[in-house]
Amino acid sequence: MAYNFDEIIERKGTNCIKYDFACERGKPDDLLPLWVADMDFRTPPEVIDALVAASQHGIFGYSEVKKPYFKAVHNWYQEHFGWQTEEGWMVKTPGVVFAISTAIRGLTEPGDSILIQRPVYYPFTEVILSNDRKLVNNPLIYTDGKYQIDFEDFETKIRENNVKLFVLCNPHNPVGRVWTKEELIRMGEICLHYQVTVVSDEIHADFIYPGHQHLVFSTLRPEFADITITCTAPSKTFNLAGLQVSNNFISNGELRRAFRREIGRTGYGQLNTLGLIACQVAYEKGYPWLQELREYLNGNLTFIREFLKAELPEITLVEPEGTYLVWLDFHNLGLSEKELEQLIVNKAKLWLDEGTMFGPEGEGFQRFNIACPKATLETAFHQLKRAIRG
Repeated sequence: MAYNFDEIIERKGTNCIKYDFACERGKPDDLLPLWVADMDFRTPPEVIDALVAASQHGIFGYSEVKKPYFKAVHNWYQEHFGWQTEEGWMVKTPGVVFAISTAIRGLTEPGDSILIQRPVYYPFTEVILSNDRKLVNNPLIYTDGKYQIDFEDFETKIRENNVKLFVLCNPHNPVGRVWTKEELIRMGEICLHYQVTVVSDEIHADFIYPGHQHLVFSTLRPEFADITITCTAPSKTFNLAGLQVSNNFISNGELRRAFRREIGRTGYGQLNTLGLIACQVAYEKGYPWLQELREYLNGNLTFIREFLKAELPEITLVEPEGTYLVWLDFHNLGLSEKELEQLIVNKAKLWLDEGTMFGPEGEGFQRFNIACPKATLETAFHQLKRAIRG
């Protein structure tokens, strides 16, 4: 490989929440963290070089982007997903969660119903409730180690609650599903019928495992594009979360104007200067790095699969189709939620994301972030084995 993903990079003492804030979050300070969804890998060297050059210039004034920025983003989605975007559709925000919250406030009223599919990325719940909207849950069905959509419940919940907006997570975090064309179209047709706006969080689209394909929801039918806000970002792909850049595409002019108006109400203007630079360079020059990263993550997943089979067969891997987040089923240990947390934290000395963080449907599960050197992953699973066997 041209890139050394085996390198152990010391992150303690850098004020990163993954390693430096255990005590502040009520955890012991000696845990090995595999929780929050950032990677323990350096971003591509071309991005680092561009950021160093900008830093050496020494002026960090108000900045905006010109056509080369849009071209870099446009080319990425055209080449890798067959998605033809237009510059006028793009609205930049300092992150996807910011964009989802903006859509909720700009396109719905207090008390309106918003639908999600739990267990799902927990900020979805937070931004719905904190904006005084009604949360409606279409829980995913977990059968034989795989998650499916309950379409009958999906439509019933939309109809009976007069749902105004649906937050779609694709690829799904944390369960790792990459929704098929048939699944996406069926959800889209129901949303069209009931005039539901779709906010499609596609931030993990660049991490898809062999045998699966990410489909941009808004491309499947022209009518879908007309009801959809598609949220994208380079942050997960290139480990740039702290630089706070998201590119959201809204082809419907009325939705786009409402979205922009709500951003205006926040008083937020230009994005982070260095984030804009990093985004453009990553999309222009980062693909070789991403290709090797995907191969490395596949190797990490293979290790987990083989380790569980040989050493911890009572733990079930929910086979991921996408993302670098692995969802493990601990139900066969027969532990209560409190006992499972004690096992993970006090005995295995691991900091993971407990399943209930993603909704009560996550009880008995834990989410592992596998975007780390293999040696780190091996240490974590051996600690887990000793805790269970002990």
